[in-house]
Amino acid sequence: MALSREQMAQRVARELKDGYYVNLGIGIPTLVANYVPRDIDVMLQSENGLLGMGEFPTEETIDADMINAGKQTVTARVGASIFSSAESFAMIRGGHVDLTVLGAFEVDVEGNIASWMIPGKLVKGMGGAMDLVAGADNIIVTMTHASKDGESKLLPRCSLPLTGAGCIRKVLTDLAYLEIEDGAFILRERAPGVSVEEIIAKTAGKLIVPDDVVEMTF
Repeated sequence: MALSREQMAQRVARELKDGYYVNLGIGIPTLVANYVPRDIDVMLQSENGLLGMGEFPTEETIDADMINAGKQTVTARVGASIFSSAESFAMIRGGHVDLTVLGAFEVDVEGNIASWMIPGKLVKGMGGAMDLVAGADNIIVTMTHASKDGESKLLPRCSLPLTGAGCIRKVLTDLAYLEIEDGAFILRERAPGVSVEEIIAKTAGKLIVPDDVVEMTF
C-alpha cells in the first residue's frame, strides 16, 4: 500500500539528526515539522526569514502573520529568530543548511530535479528551490512515484525544465526510498505491502534492486 503524505513525512523525519538546521520545501516536506523526534533538537528554516519553526498551529495558537514559504501558518519554537529573506538566502547560499527537503515533479538517474514548472499549467514559480539545490549537499526529494495516469516520475532524463543538475542523491516516494548513484536509482526500502515488482514497473529510469530491500515500518 502506498505511503500517505503523513507517513512520507514520518519517514523523512528519521533522517534528521541532533543539531541540524533544516529547510522544508512546499508541500509534503512541510509536514516533517510535525514528526521531529522528541529526543533531538533541530532548527527548521524557511527562506522567507524564519529560523526555528515549530509544529503547525492549532486554532488557539494560530497567528495569521506567522507563515512559512508556502504561505501556511506556522508556529515559532523557543529560540526562534525572524529576519529578512536576504539573510535567509545568505544562510542557504553559504551552505549553512544541513538538510533540505523538497518536493519535485521529476527526478532522473543523473540526480537532476525538475520541481518548478509544467508547461501550460499555472504554478507558483521556482521560489527558493534553485538556491536550495545549489547551496545544499544533503537533499531529500519527496514525491509520488508515478503520475495519476501511471507515468513514472523517476526517469532516465527529466523532461521538464530543470531546477538543478546533478544535485539529488536521495528520493522518497509513496512507494519506496531510493538513492542515486552512478547513473541509477538504487532501491533501499519499500513501503509496507508494496512489492519490488510494482516499484520496478513504475520506475522508468535504470533501477538497481539489492538482495536486501527493507520494508518500512511505522
